[in-house]
Amino acid sequence: MVHRQPPLLDLTPDGRFREPVHPPWAARVAAWALVVALIAGGLAVAAVAFWLALTLIPIAIVAGLIAYGAFRFQLWRTGR
Repeated sequence: MVHRQPPLLDLTPDGRFREPVHPPWAARVAAWALVVALIAGGLAVAAVAFWLALTLIPIAIVAGLIAYGAFRFQLWRTGR
């Protein structure tokens, strides 16, 4: 048998259940602002990474063309 603590019932002296304590309005707004800021920051990082990848595509194409030209030049020099 699993030994668990029994549930804690928080009652007032007249027998009614206590209402759960809600954080203040400013704390809830701050929490949502933090969530929105984290999402916006993540999107900004993703946008920069995407921009960097798109910037590197032409550089990779030029590097591939140069490597292909060097390879063909080496084949031509060896007489193949």
